[in-house]
Amino acid sequence: MNPISNVPGGMPAIGAMPTRPSGTDNKEGGFASTLASAVDNVEQLNTSAESDVTNVLQNGGQDLHNVMIAVEKADIAFQLMMQVRNKIVNAYQEISRLQF
Repeated sequence: MNPISNVPGGMPAIGAMPTRPSGTDNKEGGFASTLASAVDNVEQLNTSAESDVTNVLQNGGQDLHNVMIAVEKADIAFQLMMQVRNKIVNAYQEISRLQF
């Protein structure tokens, strides 16, 4: 069980991402759109956390626990995105080292 997949508004689990057969070339989906969607989701979580923190600092009316949860969600989503990026870079480097 992947804890990230259970977080509402979090990134989808890696196994839950749609896959396409290797012969299809659909401009609507694919790796690039999935990656762009994940980056947009991380950006939304970050923006939401920033606005929650700003509201707490200015007004003090929001529940601090919910703000901390939003900040941690954004942090975990960012860490996951960075790990996926590192895996993509490593895969690219491995492919570039292959000799044909």
